[in-house]
Amino acid sequence: MSATLLDIGWVSKEFLIQGFYDRMTHEHLVDARARMEGRTDFAERLAIALESWIDCAAPYHEFAAQFFRTAADPNSALSPFSNESHPARATAVQLFREVLDGSDLAPKIDPELDELLPDLLWLHLMVVVLYWVFDRTDDTERTRAFVQRCSPFVAKLVTLSRYRVFRPLVRDAVDMVKEFVLPTIGKTTASRAAQPAAPEAKTKRGRRAKA
Repeated sequence: MSATLLDIGWVSKEFLIQGFYDRMTHEHLVDARARMEGRTDFAERLAIALESWIDCAAPYHEFAAQFFRTAADPNSALSPFSNESHPARATAVQLFREVLDGSDLAPKIDPELDELLPDLLWLHLMVVVLYWVFDRTDDTERTRAFVQRCSPFVAKLVTLSRYRVFRPLVRDAVDMVKEFVLPTIGKTTASRAAQPAAPEAKTKRGRRAKA
């Protein structure tokens, strides 16, 4: 009986934490959209989206290590890579789709990378989150500096992918990610069929397909 009660208590705890993840991801989406409005530079939009996450998560930084211990367990439903975390992950990936599609870089991206890039940017967010968890500077200044430093670097890598000479490398990288990385993520969202695109994003990709 006591074991059953403990199981119920743990399920309730998981449900509450998952609800917290979902709520914060939605708050991040709304906040980042508002901040990116009118901005078209890809590096700037990416930095805004990442900084928005840091600001939305700031009130919970004190408890970040406790959350991380649970989320780091690959068998935990609270892992950001689990099937149970798919709704929050899909929301975050959708945000990064909008980061790309609202940028001046969108029409220039290799179609193969265009499909996969939002998932890769979400994985980049996971790197930022890991850095943030262990950051003990005031107002997580080092994490913010990391975001400002790496966003232009990511933008340069994405920009280089549009050049013909780099396309074989891009295809090799895409194939490796699809074979080794995405299969480890529950209900991956790399496929456009997995989530309906926003009307604006769909129009832009349609224009690229006709070009």
